[in-house]
Amino acid sequence: MLNMFEQEAESYWSVSPAGRMGITSRLTAEQNGLLTPDATESTLSIQYTFIVQGGTMKKIPLFALVAVTGVALVAPLQAPAPAAALTSTQATEAFDDFLDVYWDDSADYFYTYSDHQIHPDHAHGPQGGLYTDYWWEAQLWEMVMDRYERAGDAQSRALIDDVFAGFQAQYPDPSENDWNDDIGWWARGSIRAYELTGDAAYLAAAEELFASITPYEDTTYGGGIWWKNVDVGDGTRNEKNVATNATAVYTAMRLYAATGDPDYRATAVRLYDWLDTNFNDAGHLRDHVAGTGQYTDWDWTYNQGNFAGAALELYLDTGSAAYLDDATDAVDWAVANLTSSGTLLNEGIDDTGGFKAILTRNIRALIDEGGQTQYEQFLTDNASQAANHVNSAGIGGYDWTAPALELSTTAIQSLAGGATVAILQQATPDGSTGVIEGSGVYEAENAVRSGVDSESTAAGKSGRGYLAGWNTSGTSVTFHVNVVDGGTYAVDLRYAAGAGDATRTVSVDGSPTTTVSFPGTSAWDAWASVPTTVTLSPGHNAITVSYDAGSANYLNLDSLTLAL
Repeated sequence: MLNMFEQEAESYWSVSPAGRMGITSRLTAEQNGLLTPDATESTLSIQYTFIVQGGTMKKIPLFALVAVTGVALVAPLQAPAPAAALTSTQATEAFDDFLDVYWDDSADYFYTYSDHQIHPDHAHGPQGGLYTDYWWEAQLWEMVMDRYERAGDAQSRALIDDVFAGFQAQYPDPSENDWNDDIGWWARGSIRAYELTGDAAYLAAAEELFASITPYEDTTYGGGIWWKNVDVGDGTRNEKNVATNATAVYTAMRLYAATGDPDYRATAVRLYDWLDTNFNDAGHLRDHVAGTGQYTDWDWTYNQGNFAGAALELYLDTGSAAYLDDATDAVDWAVANLTSSGTLLNEGIDDTGGFKAILTRNIRALIDEGGQTQYEQFLTDNASQAANHVNSAGIGGYDWTAPALELSTTAIQSLAGGATVAILQQATPDGSTGVIEGSGVYEAENAVRSGVDSESTAAGKSGRGYLAGWNTSGTSVTFHVNVVDGGTYAVDLRYAAGAGDATRTVSVDGSPTTTVSFPGTSAWDAWASVPTTVTLSPGHNAITVSYDAGSANYLNLDSLTLAL
């Protein structure tokens, strides 16, 4: 008879008579002698098994089964044919183009900028910032593994080793880093590299790196690992956050799966319980706690993704639906609040330019390992949107809804360009290269602002906030809108004007402008809408609402809705 975990998984995983559940990963590859080097992408797959023993479900690659359980390898399940790219070439071209621009095979390292120059805006990393810093390189390593998990090609398999070798050359002792979250990201990548390759050196690296951050867990603020390993205990110079601790939960659970050491699981559960109690508000993750216990509520896609990934690991271990609910709540909040018409928002440059790929990577795992297929189209649409807006060199920018600038006019950071590559590997194709319109709802707080602040205190707002205190000439907000067909479109602008009648101008791609009047509302939480029309071209358009010489009075802008 199937136990409770097997019953829950029966419709999604193949369950063997011995009670071991096998799920085919999206990876196709040569693997530790199990697969031949000349096998093709369409014929290979590497499999994981979920071991159910004593009420514990854990995921390990089949080649590690003997080490963990003492049981011989089970017969591999028949794998479905792997998915192609969004189209026949998009994912492969994106990866190859990225390598052409950013990879230095003489150094086994990625450049920070597309022009291979040191820029003072982000002069961090080897050779004064010529190459990516410690954390960026970890994220680009994950991108390489995303590619290998999709394609299983010899090129990306070799790059897994090459990136790690380059990192070791630049950082002979990777624990000599002040930032526990950075070290934790390399621990996370190392356990993933072990799962994908079977190379025990990666497991050893993951254990060593993880062991270097766990001593910085203490009871300050109720628990958790400190962000930095200096200034420990000083809340004015240090903090505890989701980035450090949710990543640690993931890594600890994967180390437990690989080694069977219960201390890893105990650490994961303890950290997760602390995060869930103190940072999780119905799926909305707080960012960090510092000082004498003050929490900061910054909204980042990677916090949502990291927490979802941590919750998924504990769901896979326990079978408890509560963990799965935590994971989907975190993703659902991000989808509802950190998107523009369904596409993940532009979070800026530098570190934030790579945050989206962390969320989407965890969504991919939630689909594949948690059976949450409701997110499949979301990933595909976002990947298509990103692919539609790469520049002529094939490099994506910081905003997936707008065309990336040409490399002849600007230098694009590799972390942001890598996020486009990552989601193209993570998403399932639909064979379409068409425009992604989305829902037509654009929250103003998620648009591109110039000199306009946001707030979130007024009742009745949509989304997570609105633009406020807006009464300065030369300021504006731009909505990147994509439509299939050109023509005239109806637009509704949702607003509040508690100080009386206001005016703004609306333009598309710079001209012409239309003056829109916003009748005064009875209070700042008395929301109203005004209609207008815009003429759009097929594909991308930039709709800008501006305060210029003819504008007047304060205005809070909540959203723009385009009738599709």
